[in-house]
Amino acid sequence: MRSIWAGAISFGLVVIPVKLYAATEQRDISFRQVHREDGGRVQFRRFCTLDGEEVPYSDIAKGYELPTGDMVVLSDEDLADLPLVTAHRIEVLHFAPNAQVEPILANKSYYLEPEAAGTRAYVLFRDALEKSGKVGVAKVALRQREALAALRVREGVITLETLLWPDEVRKPEFPFLDEDIEVRSQELKMAASLIDTMTEDFEPDEYRDAYREALEAVVRAKVEGNEVVRPPGVAAPEPKGQPADLTEILRASVSALKAERGKPDGGRGKSDGGRGKSDGSKPTSRTKSPSRSGSATRTKSSSRAKPAAAEADGTEKAAPRAKSATRRKASA
Repeated sequence: MRSIWAGAISFGLVVIPVKLYAATEQRDISFRQVHREDGGRVQFRRFCTLDGEEVPYSDIAKGYELPTGDMVVLSDEDLADLPLVTAHRIEVLHFAPNAQVEPILANKSYYLEPEAAGTRAYVLFRDALEKSGKVGVAKVALRQREALAALRVREGVITLETLLWPDEVRKPEFPFLDEDIEVRSQELKMAASLIDTMTEDFEPDEYRDAYREALEAVVRAKVEGNEVVRPPGVAAPEPKGQPADLTEILRASVSALKAERGKPDGGRGKSDGGRGKSDGSKPTSRTKSPSRSGSATRTKSSSRAKPAAAEADGTEKAAPRAKSATRRKASA
């Protein structure tokens, strides 16, 4: 995981440096909007409703529209001057019973990892918080917005759960709440008995997203059936230079080494274990030529090899013949 924020937990005089990590992720299959006929991607551009011209991102500002239709334009400088007292700090305000922080207030969850210098203080705070059975109510600023948060302990890690502000939770205003509906005691007992019968431990790993798996199967079947559209102008992907998996890389390396050892020369381009036989001396010594010029040539190649190369057939006899031929030429 990659940290998205670094700061400190602050309560009283205690400061614990921590890093923030996203504790959850969306596993939905993402799609792009494309042209049905040719598969070309559909692009969205920003146009001004007044002059009809495209507006670059650098010229876009935030605007607050009034009921009258007038617009209050806010610049980056206006937003930069806003006070964020909890910037890079998780300020613990107080502690509260766990049941008082209702699940409907939950927004997003994060993991808190201690910095090396604050590990001991982190563990001390974690153990004390878990033993108390309470929740730490705090404030934190993330992405230029201050949020209410709850500190809990999960699997040995302190979690930060951003909460909605009270005015962000809608009040349930439904007509049946004002009706006087009578429920008989016998019906209530039967309903309670059914609940008891269906009660069991909650194991999240036993559940799966069947819709997502079916959708992945549909996409996989189209890929395997080569039902793929490459829009015009899109180049084919280059083949990978090597397998991405380490196991495949090692297997390819072993295969290449075996192929190299299986060559006729055995991969021994150098001298064979110091015996003095070279690859170039063998074919020369085995080739016999009836002419004396061939003998002279054979002698020259043998003299370049190491002394042990004289074991080849005809090499010792070729040397005296070459010397006699040289003497005749000199006397002539």
